[in-house]
Amino acid sequence: MRPDPSTVRIDGPWRHRDVHANGIRLHVTEAGEGPLVLLLHGFCEFWWTWRHQLTALADAGFRAVAVDLRGYGDSDKPPRGYDAWTLAGDVGGLIKALGAPKAHLVGHAWGGLLAWTVAALHPRLVLSVGSVSAAHPLALRREIRRTALHRKPTNQARALGHVFRAQLPLAPERWLTRDGGATVESLMRHWSGPEWTVQPGFTEVAARYRSAMTVRGAAHSALEYYRWAVRAQLRGEGRRFGEAMQREITVPVLQLSGAADPCVLPGTVRASANWAHGRIETKLLDGIGHYPHQEAPAVTNRTLTDFLTTTENPT
Repeated sequence: MRPDPSTVRIDGPWRHRDVHANGIRLHVTEAGEGPLVLLLHGFCEFWWTWRHQLTALADAGFRAVAVDLRGYGDSDKPPRGYDAWTLAGDVGGLIKALGAPKAHLVGHAWGGLLAWTVAALHPRLVLSVGSVSAAHPLALRREIRRTALHRKPTNQARALGHVFRAQLPLAPERWLTRDGGATVESLMRHWSGPEWTVQPGFTEVAARYRSAMTVRGAAHSALEYYRWAVRAQLRGEGRRFGEAMQREITVPVLQLSGAADPCVLPGTVRASANWAHGRIETKLLDGIGHYPHQEAPAVTNRTLTDFLTTTENPT
């Protein structure tokens, strides 16, 4: 039996509520008061991936809001709208619906791509970009092409093999949900650094994500993000998106990644600086994989709060 979407509303020192934005209902979790920091999760995740950052940012004087993106967790799962244009509209609409004129965006993996995208398409709504284990969409596209003939570990296309696997019909959904979402845990173990997965609580953490991915409609929605990203390259829509993403990003940018991340390679992260035309900070964490905010929460929290505080109070 599939879990009810409401099971992702995990209790803690935060508040759950629903917000209507861009024509859909989005579930958000929030803590603290102050400048808005909107936290955007990645593939096979949901708002809970930011549990450590919600409390740390609230304690640092920010209003931290973690959202279940379209199709995930307890947010709506419509049949369409998984293109970057609509997803950026979701984030822009959410900022307005939360009553803030602008927000700091912090995104992990796909959420980081989305943060870069919103900064380019809706620049008036963005105060800064925090890109965690992610890259600017055009940097990612360029590095996939540039390293296509490389061997591992510098081949960005091979590093994103799961994205290309998602292009098949139906089979990827079964792949993600079989055996109670066992694939989700397998991916997390493969993508993480060596220390996190051997900690006693890792299996319980992975169980949260396994359950969330088996919520009806979540796996299909998650894969639709990747299907649009690849198929758009073959259509005029991809060209138009590329042109729109050429806009200079002038707000401050933080790039935080694990040096052992097998998905978004360090060279791809560094290449993103070509699209950042304001203050930029880049930090690679040794021994950390694809999940710095969960593998090394103390370092991530300190890096984020220092960056956001400096952005709010420049010297």
